[in-house]
Amino acid sequence: MADTNAVLSVDHLSISFGGLRAVDDLSLSINEGELYGLIGPNGAGKTTAFNLLTGVYKPDEGIIRLCGKDITGKSTIDINRAGIARTFQNIRLFKELSVLDNVKCGLHNRYHYSTFEGILRLPKYRRVEKEMTDEAMRLLKVFDLDSEASCKASQLPYGKQRKLEIARALATNPKLLLLDEPAAGMNPQETKELMETISFIRRDFGLTILLIEHDMKLVSGICERLTVLNFGRVLAEGETKTVLNNPEVITAYLGE
Repeated sequence: MADTNAVLSVDHLSISFGGLRAVDDLSLSINEGELYGLIGPNGAGKTTAFNLLTGVYKPDEGIIRLCGKDITGKSTIDINRAGIARTFQNIRLFKELSVLDNVKCGLHNRYHYSTFEGILRLPKYRRVEKEMTDEAMRLLKVFDLDSEASCKASQLPYGKQRKLEIARALATNPKLLLLDEPAAGMNPQETKELMETISFIRRDFGLTILLIEHDMKLVSGICERLTVLNFGRVLAEGETKTVLNNPEVITAYLGE
């Protein structure tokens, strides 16, 4: 039975592609304010699970609930509006737009004016644009990106592009933030800073976070509980230290 008090509740989620069971009977429950890890070897089904949670794929079986509300099979836009935001393994910024405008794109779920008001630059348009700019700058300051607000996103170094993508996701005011391998391609110093950033936004924004990551130092440093996938199925779940010391998990990662 689903835990209706959980921010995210997944029950018996499955999807197949051409006979291959990419995710097979996945169930998990994430509590409010928790920092939860979804890990596993390459090809285990982790990103497919994220794509199911965010509406990129529709599951063959199973139910997804956000704060007790069934969001199974809804569109990506509706799921985002319901309160799930994500980042991607391969950074997906609007690289020719400014750093500021990237974050403002994430605010359009929360701020509105009509096309007519925008074309004529009516008072509501000017007021809403100022509110959006102020809020975007506040978010950029959190990530120490405010001084680069006018730069093109493509001009930022890799680590800052990662932070900008997280800032844009936060702009949608999510209940649940999904981070897909945020440390991918980062050097050790950038990874350390990222760990601090994730811990900070979880605490100060009161966010619930679900994280996919291959960097076990990062996972063990910030995640409280884990689910391990292998060939689409749950191999282990529980407290982080216990799971990472599980012989089956070790074997799955080492390929023995």
